[in-house]
Amino acid sequence: MYIGIPNPNILVPLAKMSIKNMDSGKEYKVLYNPASYTQERSVHYSMRRMLNSDGPWIQFTNGSGETLRFELFFDSMSAGSEVGGDFGDKALFAANSVLPSLGNQIDVRDYTSQIYDLTYVDPDVHRPPLLKIKWGSLQFKGYLSQCKQSFLKFDEKGRPVRARLDCTFLERVDLDRVFGSNPRNSPDTTKYRRVKTGDSLWALAAKEYGQSSQWRAIADANGLTNPRVLHSGDLLRLPALED
Repeated sequence: MYIGIPNPNILVPLAKMSIKNMDSGKEYKVLYNPASYTQERSVHYSMRRMLNSDGPWIQFTNGSGETLRFELFFDSMSAGSEVGGDFGDKALFAANSVLPSLGNQIDVRDYTSQIYDLTYVDPDVHRPPLLKIKWGSLQFKGYLSQCKQSFLKFDEKGRPVRARLDCTFLERVDLDRVFGSNPRNSPDTTKYRRVKTGDSLWALAAKEYGQSSQWRAIADANGLTNPRVLHSGDLLRLPALED
């Protein structure tokens, strides 16, 4: 039986963080809430050297999605009423916590793998699963991009009984946030747009018509033989789309 400092979740029994696989619908509630979490966002700029200048010319290129990081704790020998999971998990951990380590019935890897395996490609969608993380006011949708397992304590049979997972998630950015809440933007009206560095016909078509596949209409309207070549400063005609 484990003797030591009690888990802080006993003192503050918060609702458990949940991690839901949006592709399969399966939801996992963590055994112990993280002690803290970190959110990070960055903005990218390109820098071009300028002759006879004290510094480079800095131009915005794009923003990045948000990064969420936290650490998850697992312990099969000191769990009490504070442990998360379903009713079966709670009963199993509570019973196991009163046993000596020689009688341990839980391999903690059975629980760490439920998170760790979310980095693997799902053959049905050809990518790792899309996840939704909920914990109080925290609402995050994205992918598990990095997961480091550390096994910290073992029973007499060599099975891990305590572990830590360091998790990093990358936000999935919705197209509405990239192209605006109304990406079609009056496709029945002819408009003109000045080409800026980094523009492409595919992005312009997605923003103006809501469909990147409509790039050919822009190319035809402007006599572009090579749609991959755009020149900054050129004026493009975006024709009205016929119903």
